[in-house]
Amino acid sequence: MIEIRVDELLAERGQTFYWLAKGTGISHSTLWRLKKGRSVGINFSTLERICHMLDCQPGDVLRLAADKKKANEKAKKPATRSKRESG
Repeated sequence: MIEIRVDELLAERGQTFYWLAKGTGISHSTLWRLKKGRSVGINFSTLERICHMLDCQPGDVLRLAADKKKANEKAKKPATRSKRESG
């Protein structure tokens, strides 16, 4: 799952969502959906405007997060040994 780190970047800079929305021309609702992980994608132009306004790179805005469901499954699953190890 890819997460958008807009909240963290704004906090680091002491800025608000309103400031970012006004400066980029991106609607507050679009930024809110990105923040809450409710969007299914992000246009490059939107990402570019966010990066220009926050003076950062796309990699600063996006983060690959561990899939919580898969992480939980791995934690519950007992470790198995390969055929080489067992015998």
